[in-house]
Amino acid sequence: MDNLIRVMTFNIRFDNPKDGDKRWEYRKDLVCEIIHRYHPQILGIQEATWRQIMDLRSALPEYEFCIKGRVWDDTCQYPTLIFSKNRMSCKKNEDFWLSSTPGVHRSCDWGSIYPRLVSYGLLCMSGEEVSMVVAVTHLDHRSTGARVRQVEAILRWYEQSYKGDPFILLGDFNEPPEGPVYRALIESGLKDTWRLLGFEDDPQSYTHHNFEGQADVGRIDWIFVSDHFQVLNGNIVLDSRDGRYPSDHFPYYVDLAFNR
Repeated sequence: MDNLIRVMTFNIRFDNPKDGDKRWEYRKDLVCEIIHRYHPQILGIQEATWRQIMDLRSALPEYEFCIKGRVWDDTCQYPTLIFSKNRMSCKKNEDFWLSSTPGVHRSCDWGSIYPRLVSYGLLCMSGEEVSMVVAVTHLDHRSTGARVRQVEAILRWYEQSYKGDPFILLGDFNEPPEGPVYRALIESGLKDTWRLLGFEDDPQSYTHHNFEGQADVGRIDWIFVSDHFQVLNGNIVLDSRDGRYPSDHFPYYVDLAFNR
């Protein structure tokens, strides 16, 4: 289908020196292999440092990285929106921090352990005039209160700036379904693509693991959409090579089409 849009969220795990033989230098080719194999038109990554982003940018020339105007430093992990150059174009892209001062680099608020960021773009499919708002994020991993304030900030931004436009929100929300963050998204009118596909939440749906393929936390990596989209297909990617996994998260993808 020409109008099909494959969207993937992928926490690639930051380059942690403590990871030993699971450090980025030993995994980056496998991360690229997964992206090439499933070829999403829209990809949102989390935990990426600027060096990791530059590695991926070099290895994935068919993709455009929404990093225009970004302030780079070695202390940040950057959720980043990426799209296929052949299938999509971008009218605008920006970052903003999930804090009371969203334009201030590395601003941190509401009890969040680390600064948290949103990377978003206004994307159009080739040959289409309608644009969609696509946002990628990674919420706090410790504080429920911080996560709630962060998702409220995202929803407020969308309501104030793009209300009524097609919207895709994806990322690592660091909370299983039915928590307060999930409820806030559902109450806003956004839809959980996993549930729309009729899938259950059980250990088979968990997306975090410890590089061993044994999921251990819950389904914390989500793709939410507005009513503008049909969800046609999707799955959690369990692929490995010779017992090695690309990250400590399983990627998740869905195939979408615009409602006509």
